[in-house]
Amino acid sequence: MRSTLKNLIAVGIASLALAPVAFAQAQKIAYVDYQRVLSESPQAKAATGALESEFGPKQKQLEGARKDFEAKMQKFDRDQSTMAEAERTKTQRELRDTQLTLERRAKEFQEDVQMRQNEELQRVQKMIVESVRTYAKAQGLDLVIAQGVIYNSESVDITLQVLGNLQSKAASAAQAPAAAPAAAPTPKK
Repeated sequence: MRSTLKNLIAVGIASLALAPVAFAQAQKIAYVDYQRVLSESPQAKAATGALESEFGPKQKQLEGARKDFEAKMQKFDRDQSTMAEAERTKTQRELRDTQLTLERRAKEFQEDVQMRQNEELQRVQKMIVESVRTYAKAQGLDLVIAQGVIYNSESVDITLQVLGNLQSKAASAAQAPAAAPAAAPTPKK
């Protein structure tokens, strides 16, 4: 009885060990290099460009204010030995206030940039995921793996196809707004 039970358990364990192999062979699995798609897609590049144009002028303004502050600090360091005590105290207070204001503005700027980057990243990620899903459904794939892959063969890598899909969507989106103004009626004078 005991040996029958041991044999039954051994057969059960062996069947459980072989079940994933049989299951995996019946499935269509693909891999997408998500980081590559995220960095090379036209949508991600457009989001990066939009962020640079949105925040570039303010960043230059902050850098200019920082340089002005550093110049004032150097002038103070150079001239403080010849200043009257009241003037030196007043200048130190002004420099400290300016430094605190610059630090606050830089922190606010960084928070604004971070918030907008997150918004754009979420928008682009949503587009990528939808593109992967669309491609996977069209190809009859059962599973698409993105992160945590140690090895993948070229036959299961769908990264180029997903990038192509995103590029065609970007081209279609670029053509649609260009065609829209031409179709709008012109106002009569």
